[in-house]
Amino acid sequence: MLGLPDGVTACLFDLDGVLTNTAAVHDKAWKATFDGFLRAHVERTGEPFREFDPDADYSTHVDGKPRADGVRDFLASRGIHLPEGGPDDPADQPYEDTTVAGLGNRKNADLLRRIDADGVEVYEGSRRYLRAARDAGLRRAVVSSSANTRQVLEVTGLAELVEARVDGVTLQEEHLAGKPAPDSFLAGARALGVAPEQAAVFEDALSGVQAGRAGGFGAVVGVDRVGHGAALREHGASVVVTDLSQLLGEDR
Repeated sequence: MLGLPDGVTACLFDLDGVLTNTAAVHDKAWKATFDGFLRAHVERTGEPFREFDPDADYSTHVDGKPRADGVRDFLASRGIHLPEGGPDDPADQPYEDTTVAGLGNRKNADLLRRIDADGVEVYEGSRRYLRAARDAGLRRAVVSSSANTRQVLEVTGLAELVEARVDGVTLQEEHLAGKPAPDSFLAGARALGVAPEQAAVFEDALSGVQAGRAGGFGAVVGVDRVGHGAALREHGASVVVTDLSQLLGEDR
């Protein structure tokens, strides 16, 4: 049904990069945040400046992960380690005093400014797929590491097409490990009342397809928006498409 194996009765959709084009906005916000921090770090240490790579660094270290994990993992790749801090650390903390949480809050403030100014683009093939899944009686949940998932779903009108939401707020409240651990997708399946083998995961991030494979789901659909289909397959995608409309038999 709808390009999915027999026995699959539920769909677990990542948000950024699968349903909406907020991945591009996240990427810009991460780059602005990390480049600002790295320039200040260079001034203090005298180390050479290497800017945040919006392709390699984004896909490897931050895409699909909870915000704090993205901060921690990217900085670790540069040999930098910050105090963890707390959720109320201000976004405008001076760079020399900032924490993992503070840098994450800075990125989120930048992201919200960009969304407020430019809105959020929905992939129309994904909107059509969601409607087709609803009409076919498939259960539907969004599973995202973003703490802004509810707002994005409401702004885009997608909220009425999904039945459940597991997001960055859920991960924090329920102490769930972020992707590439399967915990968030398993929580999404529980929210819909289905076993993992009855659910299909839809992901564009390498960490997300890893999570789908680790969770034993009935299918892992890799959505290749940036030309990394081979890597999606290597990390666990059972099928790769460039747009969900392809699962509906539409040419693209």
